[in-house]
Amino acid sequence: MAIKFQYNKTSLTQMQTQLKMRLTALPTLKNKESALRASVLDAKRKSERLIGELEAQLKKYDYLAALWNEFEPGLISITDVDLATVKVAGVRTPELKEIHYEIKPFNAFVKPAWYPDGVRVLKELSRLGIESEVYAEKRRILDFNRKKTTQKVNLYEKVQIPGYQEAILKIKRFMEDEENLSKAASKIVKTRHAAEEEEEQL
Repeated sequence: MAIKFQYNKTSLTQMQTQLKMRLTALPTLKNKESALRASVLDAKRKSERLIGELEAQLKKYDYLAALWNEFEPGLISITDVDLATVKVAGVRTPELKEIHYEIKPFNAFVKPAWYPDGVRVLKELSRLGIESEVYAEKRRILDFNRKKTTQKVNLYEKVQIPGYQEAILKIKRFMEDEENLSKAASKIVKTRHAAEEEEEQL
């Protein structure tokens, strides 16, 4: 990306302002990038841990597989999931607050004795599944923003800051050369005037 500038004081001031702005923003961007990187890893770990817990719970209840056939389909259903928005390093991310279930009434005297435990197990399994999905989405959002921040850091560090520094140097050199030429020109004019005055006096 070529930085457009003109060889004058106004352009020099603009370049210096832009450079200062980027040099000031760069440490904040780097901090945000490292915070997002850590948050991505944390969300990934939590999602994987929850998936691991879910798989472990499913294995734990494997021996009850035959009993689940007796379980009434649609006895328990999820009616709503409450999510909150939490800011992580300035990025809005989801967080699970509450899962709302609807449990159809059943006759405890007619149904097997393990039905209430079955409901509790299904609630726990669904919570683990939903929470792992929320963390997976959180990770996706954070990772997307981390990539954008990394791109901005690289743009500032590798392209714009060196570009503005080079532009400022070119403008300063041009202005110095112009000043030196102006001084040299005025010396030449003075010398000529002095020579002409001497000739006139002779």
